[in-house]
Amino acid sequence: MASPSTQFATARRMGIYDTLHQISMWEDVLGGGVSPETCTSPNMKEDARLINKTEYTSQESLGPSSDNQAAKILSEKLQRRLAQNREAARKSRLRKKAYVQQLETSRLKLAQLEQDLDRTRQQGVYTGGALNMGNAGFSSTMNSGLITFGMEYELWLEEQEKMNCELKNMLQAHISDAQLRMFVESGLNHYADLFRMKADAARCNVFYLMSGMWRTTVERIFLWIGGFRPSEILKIIRPQLEPLTEQQLASVSSLRHSCQQAEDALSQGMEKLQQTLTQCVTDSSSGLSNYNCQMVTAMERLDSLESFMIQADHLRQQTLQQMFHILTVRQAARGLVAFGEYFQRLRAISSLWDARSHQHT
Repeated sequence: MASPSTQFATARRMGIYDTLHQISMWEDVLGGGVSPETCTSPNMKEDARLINKTEYTSQESLGPSSDNQAAKILSEKLQRRLAQNREAARKSRLRKKAYVQQLETSRLKLAQLEQDLDRTRQQGVYTGGALNMGNAGFSSTMNSGLITFGMEYELWLEEQEKMNCELKNMLQAHISDAQLRMFVESGLNHYADLFRMKADAARCNVFYLMSGMWRTTVERIFLWIGGFRPSEILKIIRPQLEPLTEQQLASVSSLRHSCQQAEDALSQGMEKLQQTLTQCVTDSSSGLSNYNCQMVTAMERLDSLESFMIQADHLRQQTLQQMFHILTVRQAARGLVAFGEYFQRLRAISSLWDARSHQHT
């Protein structure tokens, strides 16, 4: 017959196993979204290790006082582990809920865009004329590509506003330059993502991007080759950069001069393209074969629009990166905040304008 101490240890072990089994059932019922990885997390492995260690200690102990102390330690650690697991399960459910809501919002936006495109086709906006020739029209594949860009751009704007607020809070929190640098680099990478998205959409239909239909009405006033003028960046953020050293002043002035030269070169290229297209269209030579040659030449010239827009976006990206190298980390952070808030205000003005226009109709 086993000794009382052994019987007590055996009964306690069985009680611990029964408790853990019951807790596991509660977590399955209450957790809802707990994944198999959560059930086999390092925390649960640690609990099992603690149980084994306590069992070994209880078997080696000679009196009930050590058993009570071990059971108390185990109970406290189990409570902490269970609290951590419940918190992890709660966060997992919140992330899943947010993801489902985002998918539902994207689905509704896609359905609305498809309805708008169908309505536009019925009205005949994209029918007839040269837009039906070659790849310049809106085929089903292109529509799909532009819809994707529209959805991605909406998400990009939401993320950009969040990052702007976060960067502003970090400036007020007086964190270290090393920590702040990570947020600044993240902001620059976010603009790089926009340029990549635009390059993908330009392959579908560059006219959509060049016309600025993806931007608000007020933003289109300042449009230059499918985006903002790089030289305008420094003018917008300059008040937030003070004080600047003499070397910084010289570098900023040189950067702006280089931007203006590159902008002038691209603008002259666009003017040359327009002149070439005008000559192709106004050629009075008769004959069907000559007309077909004119259309082919015009289409080849229009293909270069994609290259112009990509070069302009590359200049915009290079300007942002050069600013980061010239300025200190905190100056760059203040500049990014000012730049983001500038476009937020333009979009706010557009919303007010559209609301007033609807009231007058």
